[in-house]
Amino acid sequence: MGAVGTGLFVGLGIPADLPVDWLDALIDGLRDECDLVGASLAGGDVTRSSSVVLGVTALGDLQGRSAVLRSGARPGDVVAVAGSLGRSEAGLRLLLAGLSGFDDLVEAHRRPRPPYPEGPRAAALGATAMLDVSDGLLQDLGHVCAASGVAIVLDPVEVPGDLAAAAKALGADPVDWILTGGEDHALAATFPSGVLLPSEWRIVGNVAEGDGVQAGGRENVPGGWDHFRG
Repeated sequence: MGAVGTGLFVGLGIPADLPVDWLDALIDGLRDECDLVGASLAGGDVTRSSSVVLGVTALGDLQGRSAVLRSGARPGDVVAVAGSLGRSEAGLRLLLAGLSGFDDLVEAHRRPRPPYPEGPRAAALGATAMLDVSDGLLQDLGHVCAASGVAIVLDPVEVPGDLAAAAKALGADPVDWILTGGEDHALAATFPSGVLLPSEWRIVGNVAEGDGVQAGGRENVPGGWDHFRG
């Protein structure tokens, strides 16, 4: 939505016999991630549980800007992405297959690196709609289409070399990873045509009249994670 992260509230359920070193490492990780945006661990609650349960509420400051919602995309806008796509999905598939030699992709799955500064920057540049890509590019852009009453037409997908090599090793299609893998936590946004975007943002399509996402000439392409799918 274009806010700068300010704090986290963490609800934590843990078994009574959980090693203290594990908990210390968790807190260290939360602190290190907060430090990337100048946020803090502001509070929360801890209780005993039969398994580890972690719930996080993140707070942010719009710094006087209006929130960038999913509902503002308009025909003629361009669609752009900041951050990587498909790398986390590739890393997961490599781990499950037990294949080595792709350390960067495995690390991308184990520790996503969201482009935190690009949310506020996109808002300042006049982004008309924005969201994070956590469930897959097709799935999440579909939310923008539904909220804005528009269609999105994606350009042909460019496949980086390491993704292509990993896909060949696994006998998979890297385009599927880019379109439907979501745990990279990139950002997708729409901008008025003609806005000069910084290098961190790459244009991947455009907004048109209609509904749904079109990729490769196909309309309303399914894919990605649907939290309510049976």
